Amino acid sequence: MEVFGVAASLLGMFAGFGLLIGLLFGFFGMGGSFLVTPALLVMGYKTDVAVASGLAFVFGTSVIATLKHRDLGQVDYKLGVLMIAGTTAGIEVGKIGLHWLQDIGLANTVVSISYVGLLGAIGVFITYNAIKGDDDGGVSHDAEDMDVEEAAEEIPDIAKKIQSYRVPPMMNIKGGLTVSLWMILGVAFATGLLSGFLGVGGGFIRMPALFYLIGVPVPVAVGTDLFEIVFSGGIGSFLYAMDGAVDLTIVVPLLAGSALGARLGAAATSLVEEEDIKVYFGVMLLLGAIAVAVRELGGVLEMPVLDMVSLAIIIGAALLVSGAVVVSSIRELRTEEPSSVAQASD
Repeated sequence: MEVFGVAASLLGMFAGFGLLIGLLFGFFGMGGSFLVTPALLVMGYKTDVAVASGLAFVFGTSVIATLKHRDLGQVDYKLGVLMIAGTTAGIEVGKIGLHWLQDIGLANTVVSISYVGLLGAIGVFITYNAIKGDDDGGVSHDAEDMDVEEAAEEIPDIAKKIQSYRVPPMMNIKGGLTVSLWMILGVAFATGLLSGFLGVGGGFIRMPALFYLIGVPVPVAVGTDLFEIVFSGGIGSFLYAMDGAVDLTIVVPLLAGSALGARLGAAATSLVEEEDIKVYFGVMLLLGAIAVAVRELGGVLEMPVLDMVSLAIIIGAALLVSGAVVVSSIRELRTEEPSSVAQASD
């Protein structure tokens, strides 16, 4: 009976954790294995089981979230396929660089420093620009209703520069924008290179790249990034499953919770202001950088307790940001309701 109680507690904990991560995953297009894998490692699961189960969970959650973004018209399939092609090539080149560093014994140090630095730098950049709220801000949610000139005024200056290179063939993307195929592949290759070098899924790199470098509206950037993760997560989890490393007693309850969370998170992207989305995303990355830095410091100082501190920071960040997302969504819904009533009375 006691064993049954422990098992039920674990299932409930995983389901609740899945709900939390699913909400973040659907909202940002990242955050799955970034949270699940370290949590499983701290709980004592083997490395291959933690990584494989994290990947399988990411695959399932990305399918759920992508379907919701598709219903909202926030997935650009053509752009997604092009990004998959470019990032795949970049990942292969990044792996070559990583193997070279492993051969000379510098891989762990360089990757750890690069990961923390990149995570923190992107977080600071996004948060600063969103809070500053100047003309580098985002494309509005109704960007698809604008003409090309109006949409072009609302995208970042870097994206405007990239779009100015009219190198055929030109591709139309959601939001009424036109970008050279070679520029899209170049950005995809660069993000894939970083992803392969750092050994991460790259959602925290691709989503900002889609917006800041190509000019894709934020909700579409999230939906398209999730569409890519369906493929990368699916391939990775399949390969691990062939080796028997995927633990279904972990994955199933996580997916049960995330099924609701991912759809709620995806729906929230159409309610929350884009500047708020970028602030939450930036804060999540900053806290993630601190958590990874604490974990690496624990390894250097041989202090296992810092692994628990790192996990506490990650889970705390997830709770904080997901809570902010829910509160913002409820606030927007309450704001919309009086407006709808007023329009109906007119």
